[in-house]
Amino acid sequence: MSSSVLYDAPGPKARMRNRIYSVIGTAAIIGLIAFVIMRLADRGHFASEVWNTFNYANVRIAIRDGIFTTLKVFALAGALSLVLGALLAVTRASDHRAIRWLATGFIELFRAIPLLITIYALWVLFLTYKSDLGFVGENNGFWALVIGLAVYNGAVQAEVLRAGFNAVPRGQVEAAYALGLRKSQVMTMLLLPQAVRSMLPTIISQLVVTLKDTSLGYIITYAELLYAARQLANTTLVNGQYIYVPVIMVVGTIYVAMCMALSGLATWVEKRGRRAKTGIAVAAAAEPAEAPGALDPSDPKGPTVDAEQAAAKADEPPGKSD
Repeated sequence: MSSSVLYDAPGPKARMRNRIYSVIGTAAIIGLIAFVIMRLADRGHFASEVWNTFNYANVRIAIRDGIFTTLKVFALAGALSLVLGALLAVTRASDHRAIRWLATGFIELFRAIPLLITIYALWVLFLTYKSDLGFVGENNGFWALVIGLAVYNGAVQAEVLRAGFNAVPRGQVEAAYALGLRKSQVMTMLLLPQAVRSMLPTIISQLVVTLKDTSLGYIITYAELLYAARQLANTTLVNGQYIYVPVIMVVGTIYVAMCMALSGLATWVEKRGRRAKTGIAVAAAAEPAEAPGALDPSDPKGPTVDAEQAAAKADEPPGKSD
């Protein structure tokens, strides 16, 4: 009988067949990549004068400003989504039915609406009432993107934290109530810290999604990284063609680097938390005190009793005690 529950271990022929399929698939992928590179090279996309465009100061400044704008939107939207997600998760677990229904409706509404529609609707709203919204109206593109990302990702983070709440053993919650803790204390001191710790990889993964979704700002003409790259590609002509391919390669590499840095930070935080959890020093248990007159298992003769003391005990009248 095979030791595997899901599938049987492949035999020699199956392993050889899998190796052949792997080699063929790898060769096909490498061949496709080589074909694409050759076609791009034939069209002059790898020519030195095309890539020298990125040596100009104005091009570097445009890309740098796009990166800073993207990171600014991500930092604010990510922080707001975490705060909003925690509030929604706590209110959804409320004992009050009305509050619980409101939180559930908010979460389901913004999870169901496409993010692009939310951002575009907020942008149109801010443009329409620009004079009545103060500083929001003056920066309508920025706030439409930030608020749209915050409400959508906040709804998703709320569901992530709710899953973390459900993962906490029920016995811990019952023990906390038995100790006299209130619902708010149980939520803030017991459920929320454990939910964040257990769901940290998923929370960081959703933050990576938030970072990538900042590229939707180009739809509302907000000057984030993708919009800056699009403007650069549309206005730069080298050897009779626009530099779309080099710009896509550079900007794609920047996005990949930012997402990998955020994922690396998540991995580091998770390992640090695991190391701190497992590195707690435990005090050695003290040796039990030996009771007077206790039997020593290593002594076959047992405890010795003085003969005079035994005779005195025998001569004592009944009822007399020390």
